[in-house]
Order: sequence, then structure tokens, then C-alpha cells
Amino acid sequence: MAKKRNISAVILPFAIASGVIGGIFIGKYEAVRKLSPGQEKMQTILGLVRNQYVDQIDIDSLMETAIPDLLASLDPHSAYIPKSELTATNEELEGAFGGVGVSFQILSDTVKVIEVVPGGPAELVGLQPGDMILEADGNALCGDKVSNQEVFKRLRGKEGSKVTLKVKRKGVSKILTFDVVRDKIPEYSVDSKYMLSDKIGYIRVSKFARTTYNEFFNALVELRKKGAEKYVLDFRGNSGGFMDQAIYMANEFLPAGKMIVYTQGRRPENETMAISDGNGQFQNVELTVLTNEFSASASEIFAGAIQDNDRGLVIGRRSFGKGLVQNPIVLPDSSGIRLTVARYYTPSGRCIQKEYKRGRDGKYDLDILDRYNHGEFYSQDSIKMDKSKIFTTPNGRTVYGGGGIMPDIFVPEDTTGYTSYYLEALNRGLIQRYAGEFAETYRPMLNGKNSMEDLKRIMPRDNMLLNNFVAFAANNGLPARWYYINKSRNLLLNQLKAVIARDLIGFNSFLEILNQSDPTVLRAVKVLEEGESPINIK
Repeated sequence: MAKKRNISAVILPFAIASGVIGGIFIGKYEAVRKLSPGQEKMQTILGLVRNQYVDQIDIDSLMETAIPDLLASLDPHSAYIPKSELTATNEELEGAFGGVGVSFQILSDTVKVIEVVPGGPAELVGLQPGDMILEADGNALCGDKVSNQEVFKRLRGKEGSKVTLKVKRKGVSKILTFDVVRDKIPEYSVDSKYMLSDKIGYIRVSKFARTTYNEFFNALVELRKKGAEKYVLDFRGNSGGFMDQAIYMANEFLPAGKMIVYTQGRRPENETMAISDGNGQFQNVELTVLTNEFSASASEIFAGAIQDNDRGLVIGRRSFGKGLVQNPIVLPDSSGIRLTVARYYTPSGRCIQKEYKRGRDGKYDLDILDRYNHGEFYSQDSIKMDKSKIFTTPNGRTVYGGGGIMPDIFVPEDTTGYTSYYLEALNRGLIQRYAGEFAETYRPMLNGKNSMEDLKRIMPRDNMLLNNFVAFAANNGLPARWYYINKSRNLLLNQLKAVIARDLIGFNSFLEILNQSDPTVLRAVKVLEEGESPINIK
């Protein structure tokens, strides 16, 4: 078990809240005691609509449509969460939910079980990877209208409640019926951890939930036992979550008295400061942090703390740029809002929040697309940084504010092998479908073993695997075009092997295979092997 952390904090004027989500403080609903002229006007208008409008209107429904627009007029991250969505939203970040314990993928309008949680409700009644779920309590889970949201709605539910599943299993002629009693299912945020080399460990963190620090610390310790002396920490695609988890994680790598993050708002209780306590067990290891344009919020807090303290190098592409703090507030009807109450700042004093205008700012919503269109994904020279917001780390390195965390080492998006054939195969889901059929055919040969070595033993040679896939694709409407297939050869093979590995032995192996040719991961390994980390700069 991971030990708990008590991060020293200088707070103006209160101690740091433990329930901070993406820089968010949990607060209480405060009734407005005195109406302003604008509020009185709104009440008057609602009364006129209720009493005089030509059609009878449900005022509550009208407000449900108006509230999101009201909050959207403040900033891009203040938001309204309806009662029907609040529980699901909180479950994901709390780290557990009531469900049956399977991960799935929708292929050819069918819900296919990819993994079964060990010891979970589905495993206890006999569900297996490869099973196709056709119905849940009589509701069809196949066909054109099936969606991830519909599957979640049918499979998740209150702990102790029962759901009856109709399942088609390969090799079994009749439809199987399983009565599954839902239970608490852990929602993991560290979804991959393994050794990249004899001394370098890799950890991927997909979000910042309630359990993320414990998962992260345990992963660090586990890899250390395997010989890890240096780490690649992957936050690409991590959109954030609980801010306190990012603080605890950064604390593991920092000596005492180092700033991790601070916040400033209009009210004193929203002004906080987190300082490292010097009790971290990994203060002397070398590390790199991987980011991209979808790394946001708590991911940026962690990356900023490591970068600004000259503790490690950030590698990849510029992060999202979310430096606003939201306070989640539950309203009297059990709906909720997330209200921006402060901005957070990295140790050097920079706010990495990108520019926005009050109101519905279409430009803000299209920022990632704009970055792509003007070439930022492929060329560091295309990045538009605000030169008026330059800051300096203790070692004299230049860092920028006002638009995300700029990496110390830029690695462009890798499009090597992208051809029209590859993209069509990917978009049609042919790679996933072929991998699924392959997994069903070869699963018995593993005899329950799930190591990479066992997988390599049954995997066909590259030429056979590629030829078999091309034939499968042709039978499913994608003609063979060998000029493009050969250009995409390595990419196709890596994707096929990775998805097959995921279906047979789990998600960790999926990333392990993809990372073997990932330029950002390879660059991080090179940095660590050659001792480029700022921890070595004196």
C-alpha cells in the first residue's frame, strides 16, 4: 500500500483542500440573499412567461436550457452538470463505479468484451473475453443505434442490483444467459507500467482520479524493485482531474521547500500554495514527462512543477493550456455546476491558461484544430508563444506562460506510414475486427497464459500476418493496393500486433508494443540514457 502524504502548504488563509479537482475546490451552495436589479428582471421575465406566454411552458425545463448558456458566458470551463449526468461524472473521478466488470469495444454494431476484470462480477458468472453482449435486461445492445453511452447506461448501476445479459460466444450454438450482480468496479488511472530497459521504467497516467496517487506510487515502487533508476512518465491525452493527486505525485520527486503550484482568486479562501515536504522517495531519480495537446489541467500542474524546478525534462508537444480552477458545487436539486474561482500558477509564476474571450468563444473551442492547421503538430517553429510572458527556472532555462506547457524537447507528430490504405483500414475498423477474430482463434493456444513471451510464441511471422490481414480487408471491401500497403507496412504490423496483444493479454501490452516505435518515448529513453536530465546540471 502507498503511504499517505501531507504536503506542507502556505495558504491564504486556509489549508489546502483535499477535494481539488483539476484545480477545483469542493464548495457548498450559498443562497443569494439579496436580488440584484438583473436578478429581479429575470424573475419578472420568468413570471411573464409562466402567466402570459401563448403556450404553457414548464419553467424548470426552460431554466435547464438557459443555465448552460449562462455559465458558458463566463469562461470556457465553468459548466452546468444536469442531475442525470452528475453521478456518472463523479464516479469516473472517484475511482470506482457500480458495474459488471468488463471492458468492451463496439465492432460491426456489436458489443464485444475485450477484458474481464479479475474477480469482478462478470468473471464470477463466467463471461469471457471475446463474448458478444446482445442484450441487457431485454434491451438490445446491437445494431446501428448502439453506442458507448447506451452500453454504459445498461451495464452500470447501483451496487447489488442485477442485470441479465444475453451473450453470443464463438463455438457455442445457443445464446447464453448470465445474471450478473453489479459490484464496485475500480476505475484505474495508471493503465500501463513496465520496464523500457534494464534501468528505465515507463508509467502512463490516463487521468487524475481519487486513487491516482496511490496507483502511481505503487507503480514507481514496483518498477524500482525491477531495477528502475530512471522513469518515463506519460501524460499524453490526460485531460486532468483531482489537483491534489498531481501535488502528491510531484512531491515524490522534489526536495523540501520547493513550490509545486499556487492559486489566486477573488476570494481569500481560493488562494492556496503547495510546497514540497521533502519526504518523497524518488527525489534523486532522473525522469522525463511526456505531454501533447490533450494534456491538460492537473497534467500541466505536474509537468509545470517538474519543469520549473529543473527536476526533469518535458518532451513531446505543447500541452492544452488550462490554468483555471473550478469549484464543483452540488445544487439543491442534485444537479451541479463547476464554477471558475481562481487561476493556478506554476512555480516560476506563469499561468499557462491560453487566451479566451468571455462568452461562447468559438476560437477557443477550435484552438487544437488551429494548431494543427498552422503546422504546430509537425514543426516547433510554427508554435505561437507569447514572448511577453517569459519566465526563468532556477537553472536559467527559459519557460513560457499564457498557452500551455511548452516542452523542453519538441517531438513532432509521427505520420510515417500514413497512406490512404492505412487510414481507410483504420477508419473502417478493419484492424480491430481482424485482431478480434485472430484473438478468438488463437486464445486457446495461450492456455490462460498472458505474457508477452507467450504471445510471441503464437504470433505469425510478419509477412504471414500482413498477408492474412490484407486478404481479410479485401474480403471486407478494401481492395489490396500493395504500393500503399508496403509504405504502411511497419505501421500496419505494429497496430495489428498491438491490438491483438490488447485483446489477448491486456492494455498494458498494447502500449508496450506501440511504444517500441513511438518517437516521443524513444526520445525520452535517449535523454535518460545520455544523462540529459536537468538533475545532472549543477
